[in-house]
Order: sequence, then structure tokens, then C-alpha cells
Amino acid sequence: MIEAMACGIPVVAMPNGSVPEVVDDGVTGFIVGNETEAASAARRLRLLDRVQIRQVFEDRFTARRIAEDYGSLYRC
Repeated sequence: MIEAMACGIPVVAMPNGSVPEVVDDGVTGFIVGNETEAASAARRLRLLDRVQIRQVFEDRFTARRIAEDYGSLYRC
């Protein structure tokens, strides 16, 4: 999911594992409950802003951001 977002590509996924923590429903992709919803979401992917998806990745998942977050945890 994160690799897709790094490329500005939206994600369609079911709410298993880390999906709810990674995907911002309606912003970086769609969280769906079944295959019918996934097909519907796939038709709406073009409505999402790929530049915004990349920006969310930059804000949350770059190596620099993660390192800064770890650093702040260790300083406490």
C-alpha cells in the first residue's frame, strides 16, 4: 500500500491488518467490505487526486519522517 501511495496510486483494500491505519478512505484510496464494493471503488479511483496521495505519503511514510518519529520516541 505504501509503495503504491509513493507513486501517487490509490489503494483499494479490505479493512484487514494495517489497512485502516495506512489508507485514508476517500483520500488515498478506498476501504471496502467486499468484492462488489471493490469493483465500485475501482470505478471511482480517477476521482482521487494523485498529487495529494503522494503528499500524504511524504507526510507520513518517508524514511526521514519515520526516523524522526523514532528519534523523538527514544529521546523521551
